[in-house]
Amino acid sequence: MKIEDLKIRLITSILLISILFLSFNYSYILIISLIIISLISWLEFRNLILKIFKNKSFKSSFLKLLIQATSLLYLTMFSSLVFSGILQSNFKIIILFLLCICILSDIGGLLFGKFFKGKKLTKISPNKTISGSIGSFVLSLFLVPIFYFLFEDEFSDIGNLIILTILVSFFCQLGDLFISFLKRKAKVKDTGNLLPGHGGILDRIDGILFAVPIGILIYDFLILAI
Repeated sequence: MKIEDLKIRLITSILLISILFLSFNYSYILIISLIIISLISWLEFRNLILKIFKNKSFKSSFLKLLIQATSLLYLTMFSSLVFSGILQSNFKIIILFLLCICILSDIGGLLFGKFFKGKKLTKISPNKTISGSIGSFVLSLFLVPIFYFLFEDEFSDIGNLIILTILVSFFCQLGDLFISFLKRKAKVKDTGNLLPGHGGILDRIDGILFAVPIGILIYDFLILAI
């Protein structure tokens, strides 16, 4: 990566982190950000689907409509789950934990993949390796002893927190692979160019879109099961 591209990417990252910080301190910024991110993500997803079906001999308007409607339904569920969680007293800690799992899953996948290399995970994304996938799980598990003390009232058994972490990391990786699959089919590198140096919104939150709502559901299930 060129120095100039790295600078642009760094500046964009700082802006994104600033928005995230403000969102955790002001609920109305969180709600507005969530709405904007959901809408832009759906538009980027819709454009991916249109590119996939473009110039195909088996054009199916119904199938395109079905896929787009399903994605919009999922984004609505994503927003609803997060909105409902705002009323929870420890909502911010829960979201922070889930986001940290996604972030460390990405970092772990990158570091382990680059260092250990090895067999490819799937043809969907040639840069992803089995060692990288293992690294995603390993690095995300480092969060367990840190957040265990914050969740001591909810999780008396650290094993439940480990299960939650592994499942969230898994769905984060699955979401990343799914969007990579669609980009491969659409023959594009990024879902958009809204974020300089990063691509589109969907490029940055593909795993989060899968992992966060599912993570909230798993969290609630584990709490009820205890």
